[in-house]
Amino acid sequence: MNANFFNQIAQLDFTGNLQLTIAKGNDSNLIVSVLLNNEGCGDNAKNLIPPLTFNAIPQDFDEGFFEQITTPIQKASGLMVDMEAFMKQLEEAKKNSAMEKEKADKQKKEQEAKDKKFKDGMAKAEELEKEGKFRDAWMKVPDITEFPEKADEIRKRKGELSAKFSTPSLFGAEQEQIV
Repeated sequence: MNANFFNQIAQLDFTGNLQLTIAKGNDSNLIVSVLLNNEGCGDNAKNLIPPLTFNAIPQDFDEGFFEQITTPIQKASGLMVDMEAFMKQLEEAKKNSAMEKEKADKQKKEQEAKDKKFKDGMAKAEELEKEGKFRDAWMKVPDITEFPEKADEIRKRKGELSAKFSTPSLFGAEQEQIV
């Protein structure tokens, strides 16, 4: 027996997974369900596309099955591809919208202000260190809770200053160390 079933499937123009379910029905009928699923389509409306369902005798399927499914499968495939393209264009439009640009600009300005505050704190600490005011310099180093992304740099700087700020004297009082 030589069948060209899979050759005809290969000739169908579709994107996605073609799922065929074949069940025996009453008498000598077959019930065939054909469902196209495209996981690349992000629109959940694709799930509303019903499967094609046929109930016929095997000879009817042999004679006209592919003529019956070709157009609906191609339309469903095209619809899902178009839905995905629409979703991508919608996302692109959202990114380019004035509101999104404004939001991005606001975030950028907030980040710039935060970076400036960090740099100013570190510069003030360095200035005080040069003056020999190690405790004051340590206090001016920005707080880790405000700048968690720069925690390592802050810890290192505070550690360097802590090592300098005091040395015990023979008389029990702490004195500023002069470098």
